[in-house]
Amino acid sequence: MHVICPATGAGPERATPGGPAVHRLASHGTPFHPTFRVCLPWQIRGSAARLLDRIAPDVVHVQSHFAVGRTLISAARRAAVAVVATNHFMPENLVGHTSLPDRLAAAASRLAWRDFVRVFHRAQIVTAPTPRAVRLMREHGLAGDAVFPVSCGLDLRRFAQPAAKHQGEGLRVLFVGRLDAEKNVGELLRALPLLPARLPVTAEIVGDGSRRRDPEDLARALGVADRVTFHGLVGDQELLDAYARCDVFCMPGTAELQSLATMEAMAAGKPGVAADATALPHLVHQGRNGLLFPPGDVPALAAALGSILGDPEGRTRMGEASREIVARHDIGLTLDAFETLYQEAAKLTTAHGRENHEHTAHSGR
Repeated sequence: MHVICPATGAGPERATPGGPAVHRLASHGTPFHPTFRVCLPWQIRGSAARLLDRIAPDVVHVQSHFAVGRTLISAARRAAVAVVATNHFMPENLVGHTSLPDRLAAAASRLAWRDFVRVFHRAQIVTAPTPRAVRLMREHGLAGDAVFPVSCGLDLRRFAQPAAKHQGEGLRVLFVGRLDAEKNVGELLRALPLLPARLPVTAEIVGDGSRRRDPEDLARALGVADRVTFHGLVGDQELLDAYARCDVFCMPGTAELQSLATMEAMAAGKPGVAADATALPHLVHQGRNGLLFPPGDVPALAAALGSILGDPEGRTRMGEASREIVARHDIGLTLDAFETLYQEAAKLTTAHGRENHEHTAHSGR
């Protein structure tokens, strides 16, 4: 297996014993986010083509339509190599890093979707993590029969450690994710003062991002700073411990095409409270393993949190249901699905050949 990705300051290539060979393309930092880097297509075109020629893959699997993805798709087409493309993109995840007025942001989103469709229609097979994510692609113009939902997958066993709970510590709500605009962490903080006084609730926030100072300032302004712990980025075991000790997981984000953090909490046997938006209802089933609230409705979020936190037996039941629901997202099932799609894409390429290649995922515009 070979991975081609933007350089991050490491050497141009690296091979992990028993793992993939990593090939890094020249990249540049951006003012939008400290970890977000871009490659310039004209700068990497030759390197990408030479890598494909040297590696001689049967299938190229791209994970975005940005510079690396589109450059590899073009190179693969010229070399008659099969392409599987997976989308994790929503314009909201990028527009949130800008200060564009709403009207311009909406126009930028439309253009971004149009560009996405133009690139991904060149793949034989297109996937997205959830049925809702597939519908979004279709709604924005990606047509064809070979567009499928395939979960990102999760090593469920890694998160199935016993709950770490001690008497007298109170109740914990956990959020894990980037601290960026579309995650709406401020809604969770605003919900804390609305919870019943009889419930000793604290919140733990794990993650970092471009908006980290905003929730920290908001917690102080709301007078709940003593009830909120901002952990920042944490190590693997610290993350597992955070899932194990929380009583409920909260995801107020509205641009989730799947939400790995929610899946991880479910694998840890935790109930969830999530915004009724995008793909989150695929994971949090109303009344079964958690509760949904209308996006932006802080009183409804507080009511949902209070309902679950005030019901110990219900929390246990919902936690067990979370494990049952997330079982379909086991990484083994995801790998099996992609192996099947790779074989199908390779067959399509062989059948149609270099000159008469037919793309089953195409633009409906």
